[in-house]
Amino acid sequence: MGLASIVCVCLCLHAVRILRSQGLCKEAVHRVYSSIIIGKLLYAVSSWWGFASAADRQRLQALLQRGIRSGLCSPETPNLTELAESVDDTLLQRIMHNPYHVLYHLLPERSELVYNIRLRHHDRQLSSISGQLRKRNFIYRMLFKDY
Repeated sequence: MGLASIVCVCLCLHAVRILRSQGLCKEAVHRVYSSIIIGKLLYAVSSWWGFASAADRQRLQALLQRGIRSGLCSPETPNLTELAESVDDTLLQRIMHNPYHVLYHLLPERSELVYNIRLRHHDRQLSSISGQLRKRNFIYRMLFKDY
């Protein structure tokens, strides 16, 4: 996330706090926080999550924790890693089941398995990954997720 995004999140946090101080009920505050703040955190998360460092992820999780502590966010909200993985899984399923998706051509060829030892999340050929940049790419990160 760039500086402009961080400033935008801070302004949105301030707006949610003002709504709460004006008497908005707790459930509505949680809903507004989820749709605005968490929505901004998860915007395009599939493209940048693999490239975020552990320190970056910790800072973003701390922002979410601060919202929970201050009562702006529901305590039942999953952590940022779980939210990002959920978004990633949903996107991968949409890509795999829609041959007209803009990212479909990035998928490897289908493999024909003659044995069924364990279930896989996909039916694609796995090739060796070389280079850190490629390992952090969304498609390869998702294809090799459980391996």
